[in-house]
Amino acid sequence: MTDAPRILGLDVGTRRIGVALSDAMGWSAQPLESVQVHPRGEHLARIAALCAEHGVAEIVVGLPLSMDGKENRMVQLVRRFAQQVAARTQLPIHEWDERLTSVAAERVLREANVRGSDRRAVVDRVAASIILQGFLERRRTQRAGS
Repeated sequence: MTDAPRILGLDVGTRRIGVALSDAMGWSAQPLESVQVHPRGEHLARIAALCAEHGVAEIVVGLPLSMDGKENRMVQLVRRFAQQVAARTQLPIHEWDERLTSVAAERVLREANVRGSDRRAVVDRVAASIILQGFLERRRTQRAGS
């Protein structure tokens, strides 16, 4: 079996962006790092560098819809950010409904006994991996049904 192109997952926040990466087979997502948001756009350069470094072919961005599925101000900010990433990397961007992923990430870290400041340091990248894993599973299911 050949390696699949890597996919990058992003959990976009106003202070940090969680980053996750698919494995070489495209089956699982692993947390990669958290990137600090900078007013001058250094975070965009870091994401582009990660894409180049890991041979990324696609990017999945978590879309923070309201619990009732409606769009809000943060959705607009994330979409604008996704457009900037697409322009910078020239890679296709997929949106993924990320409702409750941060809650799930917090639960996973609590169950793993990751405490306080350690948990705050990794929750964004764990949330990114949950977003990306959901995308990978849906893609696998769709391909199996084809």
